[in-house]
Amino acid sequence: MALPSSLVLLVLLALSVGASAAAQPQFPAREQQQRQVVVRSSPNELVPEVRVAANVATTLVFDAPIDRASVEVPERETRFRLVDPGERTLYLEPLVAPGAGERLVVRVRYKDGSTPAYATVALVSHPTLVDTRVEVVRRLHTVETVEAALAEKEAELAALKAVNGPAGLVFSGRLDLKGVRARSFVQASSGPQGGLKVADGEGYRAGSWALAVVRVRNLPGQKPWKPGAARLTQKDGTPVKVRSVEMNRAQLAPGEEGLVAVETEAPSWKAGEVLHLELLDEGGSRRLPILDVVL
Repeated sequence: MALPSSLVLLVLLALSVGASAAAQPQFPAREQQQRQVVVRSSPNELVPEVRVAANVATTLVFDAPIDRASVEVPERETRFRLVDPGERTLYLEPLVAPGAGERLVVRVRYKDGSTPAYATVALVSHPTLVDTRVEVVRRLHTVETVEAALAEKEAELAALKAVNGPAGLVFSGRLDLKGVRARSFVQASSGPQGGLKVADGEGYRAGSWALAVVRVRNLPGQKPWKPGAARLTQKDGTPVKVRSVEMNRAQLAPGEEGLVAVETEAPSWKAGEVLHLELLDEGGSRRLPILDVVL
């Protein structure tokens, strides 16, 4: 039995459409990626590439504000569905991807005036990858910036060397015509306190500072110790401001000795007056009272 002509036409049309669809090339789905590119800092460096695809949005995120009016995109009206610059972003959605070996160079100017002044990237195609988010950063540590930082540190080091030693004390005003008075004192407490013992001590006094230096022994069998704070008071209980507490060792192991130096503000007490010093560890649980400190 012959088929109606209209049915035959429908069958032929369906076969034609199926054959046409089968003939179309099947592109693999592109893997979407997020990454970072570095803006070139000299004309000798290569322009970083950003991989784009048709109908896929790519966002460039800059590390500083950009001038929106300065954005340069080749064939912007015909090859892109959307070009949308923001304060620190540039949103791109191509209608047509770059061809094989084609590079669409995008250029934008930074607002901050730092170098490099422009960020330039090249949009390219990749068979399996597409960049959906790209951080565009400037290389902060160029040769010039490293050299400048090194010169600054060298100048600081030279300045520190210049004020080191006795000359530095004079330059800083910590040593003047009044000079420094020094005397020794001996621990007068009844014995070890908190597993610690003071062997001896020395006091130094100048016009703008005073210093108590005591030799502390951490007795055998005790936990390691290091000073965390110091309290210094006059005979009537008036506190003396302590500027710093330092020791010539990182900590005292059981059985070890070390020198602890306690620096104060300018002396307001009379020379020869007996003070009371107390050393505390960082937790405040092991306290070492030291009597008859003379600064």
